[in-house]
Amino acid sequence: MLDKTSLNAAPVPDFRGNDGSLISALKTLLFFTVLMITLPIGLYFASKAYLFEGTLGMSSSDSYFYAAIVAVVAVHMVLAMFVYVAWNEGSRQWREGKQD
Repeated sequence: MLDKTSLNAAPVPDFRGNDGSLISALKTLLFFTVLMITLPIGLYFASKAYLFEGTLGMSSSDSYFYAAIVAVVAVHMVLAMFVYVAWNEGSRQWREGKQD
């Protein structure tokens, strides 16, 4: 018959890997989250005011349209960078784990 102390002493497996990789992944995620929020919004207003209305002299309604296109392209660029960084980080960790 098993007592409760022997059941509680069993080690719990850690599926996260080491803490350094978890913190690194969280920092990467936080960086791209901030970038995803600030870059498209900043580019939208900056390109609308300075590029399309200021430099090119477009009307307000036309500049909304083209500034939105700039913001959407920025979103796609940030997503592509995130996928690239996540892919390289995952393959690097897989290679390091395989060598052990």
